[in-house]
Amino acid sequence: GPLETLLELGSGGGNTASHLRAHLRLTLTDVSPAMLELSRTLNPECEHLVADMRSGRLDRTFDAVLIHDAIMYMTTRADLRAALETAFVHLRPGGALVAGPDCVGETFRPRVEHGGHDGDGRALRYLEWTYDPDPGDTSYVADFAILLREGADEMRVRYDRHVLGLFPRTTWLDLLREVGFEPSASVEGWQGEVFVGIRPASP
Repeated sequence: GPLETLLELGSGGGNTASHLRAHLRLTLTDVSPAMLELSRTLNPECEHLVADMRSGRLDRTFDAVLIHDAIMYMTTRADLRAALETAFVHLRPGGALVAGPDCVGETFRPRVEHGGHDGDGRALRYLEWTYDPDPGDTSYVADFAILLREGADEMRVRYDRHVLGLFPRTTWLDLLREVGFEPSASVEGWQGEVFVGIRPASP
């Protein structure tokens, strides 16, 4: 069927949308009004709506639904199922969900990364430490140490913690089936895992 409209759940600051807006009519949702305000500066032609991916209902359907790394903030099986159900109810028959978590249980590895950028009179450097303090639960932790410099001012240090969901591939596929999708998974050409769910066409 046609691929003209796309709903992104957890669109954040709009970076992913900025690469898609030339090809599709986008509706962008996020739980954070501040992130949507940032996205409007990048994607002024897109519709922006405050909504939680677990419970938001727009009372319309789309050709496709995208959930990128914001899906990682679903840290329980119930939350992940709710987000997938939100995607399902917003798809036309034959429409597709694409979900791209950073990792699944089988691919998670503890790691340390660093980086940063220089801007006009300011600079940022960060250290990210990712680890799983309790392998028996469905989450892991990403801790950030951030150094911020503006002009000649004294360096500022910030600490930021993200608790993220971690589920085995079978859980993803089982939940997709539970909410009504015809699911598949693929890892080719992607840094992480990609799950595709098709809403079955009407009989």
